Amino acid sequence: MESWELLLEQVRACTICQADLPLGPRPVVQMHPDARILIAAQAPGRRVHASGRPFDDASGDRLRDWLGVTPATFYDPHQMAIIPMGFCYPGTGKAGDMPPRRECAPAWRKPLLAQLPNLELTLVIGKYAHDWHLDKRKTVTEHVRDWEALWPQVVPLPHPSPRNNMWLRRNPWFEAELIPRLRERVAELL
Repeated sequence: MESWELLLEQVRACTICQADLPLGPRPVVQMHPDARILIAAQAPGRRVHASGRPFDDASGDRLRDWLGVTPATFYDPHQMAIIPMGFCYPGTGKAGDMPPRRECAPAWRKPLLAQLPNLELTLVIGKYAHDWHLDKRKTVTEHVRDWEALWPQVVPLPHPSPRNNMWLRRNPWFEAELIPRLRERVAELL
């Protein structure tokens, strides 16, 4: 077994925050050292927890549309690594899912990313991923609006959740300007 396979096995067996997870641990992550695209997201939702497949929900449908990829391509770990900030469903709060558990990223993020030598594009999705990978002082909108500053290696994105429909309506430039360029970049790498 290669070192990345062993690490992935350890991540999938993780129980660091078991006592704080309403449905128990079920780490959801996808990776292979061949991957050229990293999706750095937030945490699995209830539906993803049930299926064990990342972005197996309406957010995933929208994200795949933004990227212009089929499910087969999206779920091919040789093409795309999917490493959220928290690997397990954190539970539901007043306004949607709870934030990713704080234990996960410090324990696993750096070792996992070190196993991805071929990355050429990192999609940083949502506030918690933005705070980890980008400048914490900026809002999601500020990061996404300034997407060309990090192009073509990093693309900050809002979360593709249906809860963000209002954000998308308020920021029509996102789908008009950024999404076509993102689709071109993804196609170029695949």
